[in-house]
Amino acid sequence: MNLKELKEIIDIVTSNESIEELEIEKSGVRLRIRRSSNHVGSVSTASVASIAASPTITSAPAPSKVLAETEELFYIKSPIVGTFYTAPNPDSEPFVSVGDMVEKGSVLCIIEAMKLMNEIESEVAGEIVSVLVENGQPVEYGERLFAIRPR
Repeated sequence: MNLKELKEIIDIVTSNESIEELEIEKSGVRLRIRRSSNHVGSVSTASVASIAASPTITSAPAPSKVLAETEELFYIKSPIVGTFYTAPNPDSEPFVSVGDMVEKGSVLCIIEAMKLMNEIESEVAGEIVSVLVENGQPVEYGERLFAIRPR
């Protein structure tokens, strides 16, 4: 398994909310990705004696993320791995809430990575339909943070 294949697998898992667990064995490398709640819980690799002929994908619906399938929504994704915060400090009001209208460039949240606070801005103007991560929770690269109905 080369780096390109590994990146493609990670992109598929992070962009598809219905995949809860994925296990692949190829060329003596075993890759297992398990998503718990809203984010990827663990990624591990190990050598194995047997090699599977084809990857096995097990999927189940994500219970906490039920949005209209036909609705055109834009998803703000995490550009980095870190800790998600809805406000600049614990005593402040959240940057945005469900139902709020935002403009392109509006600050939606902060992701703390290596003691640096990174403001995440909206890429589109529209209405916040859903906040997909809880305050203080870890987030992965590419994980969906907000669903926005563009105007």
